[in-house]
Amino acid sequence: MSKAIDDATVQLAANTIRCLAIDAIEKAKSGHPGLPMGMADVAATLWLKYLRHDPADPAWSDRDRFVLSGGHGSMLLYSLLHLAGYKVSLDDLRQFRQVGSATPGHPEYGHTPGVETTTGPLGQGLATAVGMALAERMLAARVASDDAFKPVDHHTFVFCGDGDLMEGVSHEACSIAGHLALDRLVVFFDSNAITIEGATSLACSDDVAMRFKAYGWRVIETDGHDLSAIDKAIRKAIRSSGKPTLVICRTIIGKGSPNKQGTSACHGAPLGPDESAAAKRALGFDPDQTFVVPEAVRDAFDARAKSMRRAHRRWTRDFGAWRERHPIEAVAWNRHVVDPVPANLASALPDFDPAKPIATRAASGQVLNALARVMPSLVGGSADLAPSNNTYLKGMGDVAPGDYSGRNIHFGIRELAMGCMLSGMTLHGGFRPFGGTFFVFSDYCRPAIRLAALMRVPAIYVFTHDSFHVGEDGPTHEPVEHLAALRSIPGVTVIRPADATETAAAWIEAIENMSGPTALILTRQALPIIDRSVCAPASSLSRGGYVLWQSGTGTPDVMLIASGSEVSLCLEAAKRMAGKNVCVVSMPSLELFAAQTQEYRDSVIDPACANRLVVEAGTRSGWEAIAGPAGRILSMEGFGASGPHGELAKLYGFTTENIISLANF
Repeated sequence: MSKAIDDATVQLAANTIRCLAIDAIEKAKSGHPGLPMGMADVAATLWLKYLRHDPADPAWSDRDRFVLSGGHGSMLLYSLLHLAGYKVSLDDLRQFRQVGSATPGHPEYGHTPGVETTTGPLGQGLATAVGMALAERMLAARVASDDAFKPVDHHTFVFCGDGDLMEGVSHEACSIAGHLALDRLVVFFDSNAITIEGATSLACSDDVAMRFKAYGWRVIETDGHDLSAIDKAIRKAIRSSGKPTLVICRTIIGKGSPNKQGTSACHGAPLGPDESAAAKRALGFDPDQTFVVPEAVRDAFDARAKSMRRAHRRWTRDFGAWRERHPIEAVAWNRHVVDPVPANLASALPDFDPAKPIATRAASGQVLNALARVMPSLVGGSADLAPSNNTYLKGMGDVAPGDYSGRNIHFGIRELAMGCMLSGMTLHGGFRPFGGTFFVFSDYCRPAIRLAALMRVPAIYVFTHDSFHVGEDGPTHEPVEHLAALRSIPGVTVIRPADATETAAAWIEAIENMSGPTALILTRQALPIIDRSVCAPASSLSRGGYVLWQSGTGTPDVMLIASGSEVSLCLEAAKRMAGKNVCVVSMPSLELFAAQTQEYRDSVIDPACANRLVVEAGTRSGWEAIAGPAGRILSMEGFGASGPHGELAKLYGFTTENIISLANF
């Protein structure tokens, strides 16, 4: 509920935000004043009256989430964080966009207190917020409320603009949000009809209201500069309707700038000294003073912070009483929020029959279901490919509109939104989500994977159908460059297991990796299960690469190094190379291997052995250092083809005979 605060104070707060943005951008000689000035009235109303959060504890689990999807307007968020009492000082605002400052050009999660997610690539903030809103509903479904207390009872608020809604990911994300009836999601659309090039009419004539009504959203329209109308719109938006809500705010970009407001001139560049002075005069501020916060504004935000601190303390007290009334749900809370990854996960892994070859995608499905039985926080789904990706959790229910108790999420054919939602769910807390699709479609996920890596978000991607062995579907569905592409993203751990036993170890590694996203790369075709009684244990996967088998001792005559389905080929070839000391190395993860000590890496890739053959059904990029200057690489340097995968293997040289031939050099 809104607190008793007069419109004059809210208006002064909004104008303070405008002037702080002007000053910081002018000092940096870089930035985007248009959005902060245009949305200041909505922001001041929301933050002073409705947003539920505690600046003294930014990690409060039941806080409202606020996402500025148009991250270029970051000075809006930084001004709000400073005024609200987060650890963002006026000096931090003065250092806007400077190296090492707490106020980088776009908001960065983990860098600035109060920033819920990294935003900047348009549309992704909105899509990530959909994941947060879904996590809120799913967590609420797992911890029972009663008449006295709701342990999960918060909203996800988003500011977005025309650019966010033009990006295709907004369609994917808002479509699924409407389908799932995420009624705790409130999106404020900064409808100012301006982009960098000029009026939006140059490139877009969408009817946004009709578009969102078609998605199943509730749509509210308001004047984004009328404080009374804004207040009324927010009060209506936070009343549950069984639908997510879009509040269309008719605004003027750069509101307050006498000569540039309403034009693209104030979108992405400082106003300039003369216009800054004119704007500050028009807003009632002294143009000769900078970074000014009037006492009345400081007092209003301080009062709000104290009120929210009291609300947090009440929540903590009531939460303790709730735990006593609901001991079973309290255990569920702990398993989701406090300690979502149980110890001794490996003990839950299934056994595999060595006599029965199995595709690693199928093995992954068995492992995933076994782990899910002991790890309630493990949830996820696929981009309409669960039967092929083997990502369905059997007997664990589906997430559906109004019923969020299930653990299987049907993302639909929305790969990029799925990736963003995985990040949003992880950032929200309570879940370790995974999402699957064909590996070739990782291209659609790549922007989300990159941001997850930038934020160090441990989302899990399950990518199946990992090579030309897809076969008859042909080159459109046969990944070639995708391994190298994923490996090129800093912070992404790519794991391509060689068989079912490595797949089990890969899942343990993915779940326990809390420092960034993990991509599991899995086969369509069946692979032999490696006999671990004569080969190194599959748990060695945790080191990225290891000596799987060697026919002799000491420095080998030749080394065969491979990942995934090519490991068993190399093992078979090595056993047929009589009279030679052959070492076979399984290298499922270049990233994990690179993290090992030099001593360990040298124990696997013997520096004294120059005769090395790397075998992988993808481009060679990234393998050159492993192969060494005298080594060879059997790879795919062109696209695949349509046909039975066995015939394609012969066509491209991925056979035991060709490996033996190439190794004899």
